[in-house]
Amino acid sequence: MPRIGGFGPIRVDIVAGMEQTLKVVRHWGAPAAAVIFFTLWSGRHWGLYGEFLAEQGRLPIISLISVAIALSARWGPASLATTALLLALQFLHVLEPMRATPWQVYIGAFVALAFIAWTAPNRTRLMAAGLYTAFAGVMAFIVLSRSYGMGGVWMWVFGMPQETMINYWWQCFAVLLLIAAGCAAVGIALRLYQERGTLFLARNEAQASLKEAEIELVIEQERTRIARDLHDVLAHSLAVIAAQADGTRYLSKDQPKPVLDALENIAVSARHALVDAQRVIEGVRDDGMVTPQPRLSDLAPLVERMRQGSLRVQQSETGHPLELGAGQQLAVFRIVQECLTNALKHGGRGTAARLHLDWSGPGLTIHAASNLPSSAVNGGADTPARAGRGIPGMRERAHLAGGWLTAGPDGEQFRVTVFIPYGPRALAAAPTPEPSGADAGADNGAPRALAAAPEKESAVHG
Repeated sequence: MPRIGGFGPIRVDIVAGMEQTLKVVRHWGAPAAAVIFFTLWSGRHWGLYGEFLAEQGRLPIISLISVAIALSARWGPASLATTALLLALQFLHVLEPMRATPWQVYIGAFVALAFIAWTAPNRTRLMAAGLYTAFAGVMAFIVLSRSYGMGGVWMWVFGMPQETMINYWWQCFAVLLLIAAGCAAVGIALRLYQERGTLFLARNEAQASLKEAEIELVIEQERTRIARDLHDVLAHSLAVIAAQADGTRYLSKDQPKPVLDALENIAVSARHALVDAQRVIEGVRDDGMVTPQPRLSDLAPLVERMRQGSLRVQQSETGHPLELGAGQQLAVFRIVQECLTNALKHGGRGTAARLHLDWSGPGLTIHAASNLPSSAVNGGADTPARAGRGIPGMRERAHLAGGWLTAGPDGEQFRVTVFIPYGPRALAAAPTPEPSGADAGADNGAPRALAAAPEKESAVHG
């Protein structure tokens, strides 16, 4: 159970109820206190003094103090001005001094000080502290001086000379100052209590928000796990479908054309489903907006950034670039990024790397090579292959894009070869020059090479 102020466990609903009560008292407490003060004092003195009170003008004193109390909660400076006006009028003999009304009537002004200390801003509270110190001194003078109160209200002695009564001014001033300090302390205590209650409720609300955020995080992690598992299932199943459809189509050229077209449609649809699933999992946020994804046009800035990172990259390109799908472009960018990052990470600053993009075949072929560090060459050729999830991640991206990837050491270099097939629209839009006999033979063998590529990759990474 939460604690407040170190005084034990406090229920949130109790604190909220007290906070609401204090807000009501803060808003209506001063007017209510003014009405109670005026009623009690005017009723008492009308009963004690009768018409003498009206004749002596004591009612304006009570009225001004009541007004000061009523204004204290919302208009602190106006309340201070009202109290100052009361004392000024008494000091100038415009209002009657304290001959009939006891000196305790000034406590009403200190009640106003309590509300000012509770509700007013810091500047007004500091001003009230200074003014009420002066007010206490003036009140003590009015109470003790024979010129105003005949010196009889405080000491109940009428025969003492004025000099003797002034000697007691410090005592009267101290008593009034203590009363003022006590009322101010009550107001400050209420202010601190209300602020602490507000902070307690804010802290409780923050804890509730953190708990909701934690729940949302757990839900998001569970969604990520489900998406990953679903992705793995889809990737495996659809990849098998695409591979079997392509294999059947390539190995069964004597089948009727509708069968071959159906097999091709199955393979293309499976690859598109893989790419779309990857885009949904990686690129779509909860609000339904698709985040911007890297494209092939971002390869040049990537290579330039790697060169600025002290990686000596030699880039080349052959053939005519054709359009790739958004998912395929993302796969190409991430694979190249991973290759260059691994070259810099394992080879260090100044490592030479070569990147070649070949657009001349039935798909984009990427060749990436970088020099192996001397420790890897001397310690074992398979050292870079144990670098973590980089190569499996690249292989997965290549598979999702409908292609394949091989990676492994080759002497003093580490080579990565990637093949990403073109889509049907890209192949239809590609220029088709008349092939020579050798080229025709190579083209006829391309499907078989592509079909055998996963077996080659398995042999390399097995």
